[in-house]
Amino acid sequence: MNVKQLLDLKGRVALVTGGSRGLGLQMAEALGEMGARLALTARKQAELDEAVARLKAQDIEASAFVCDLGKRDSIAPALEAILAKLGKVDILVNNAGATWGAPAEDHPLDAWDKLVNLNLTGTFLASQLIAKKSMIPSKWGRIVNVASVAGLMASDPRVVKTVAYNATKHGVVGITRQLAAEWGEHGITVNAICPGFFPSKMTKATLDALGRMVAELTPTKRLGNEEDLKGLVVLLASEASRHITGQAIAVDGGALLI
Repeated sequence: MNVKQLLDLKGRVALVTGGSRGLGLQMAEALGEMGARLALTARKQAELDEAVARLKAQDIEASAFVCDLGKRDSIAPALEAILAKLGKVDILVNNAGATWGAPAEDHPLDAWDKLVNLNLTGTFLASQLIAKKSMIPSKWGRIVNVASVAGLMASDPRVVKTVAYNATKHGVVGITRQLAAEWGEHGITVNAICPGFFPSKMTKATLDALGRMVAELTPTKRLGNEEDLKGLVVLLASEASRHITGQAIAVDGGALLI
C-alpha cells in the first residue's frame, strides 16, 4: 500500500461524539474529507443539524444522533441506532467532554460527578459498546480518545484550577492504555489525542483573559487552530496507524517541554 492508500478512509464509518462544533466538528471534517461516512452525536439537535449541513456542503456524508454521553442510560440506545442505520462503526472518536473551574478545596461534588460521568464513564461505555458490537466481530477498529495535556501533567493554577477535569483526563489516558492492551489482539488500536489550548467554547473565558500569556509560554508562540488536529486524527483513524496503540500524543505547540 502506498501512503495515500494507508490514509484512505473510504468504506469506513466514523462516529464522533460531541461532533456538532469545535474540535469534534474539525476532526469530523478531516475524517469525512478522507472518505469516511460520519455519525455525529451531541446534546442539541439544532447544532447537529448545522454541523450536518456544513459537512454536506463539502460533499461529506453525515448523520446526526442526539445523545447526552453524560447520562449513561441514553448511550446504548443512541449507539444502537447508529449501528442499525450505518451497519457498523470502524472509527470511534470519543470527543464529548466538559470542564469546570474551581479551587480544589471548594470544587462542588455535583460538578465532579458531572465530569466523571461524561468525560470518563461516557468514554468507556461508548468504547465498550462499539468494540463489542462492531469492532471485535470485524477484527478491525480505531478508537481515538480526546484527552488533554491536563491528562499528562498538573495544570498551572495561575491559568486554571480544574481538579475534576484533570482527574478525568488522566483517567481517559489510563483507559486508552488499558483498552489498547486488551483489544490489540482484535485488530483494534486505541490512542489518545491530548490537545493544549485551542480556541473553543470550553476555553473561551480562560483565553479571553490569559490567551496572550499562554501563547507566550508556548515554544511555537501560538495557540492551536482549526487545522492542527486534522492530520493526527486521520493518521490514528487509518491503516497507517496499525502499529501505533496505547499512546497519548500531546498537540500543544511544545508547551509540555517547559
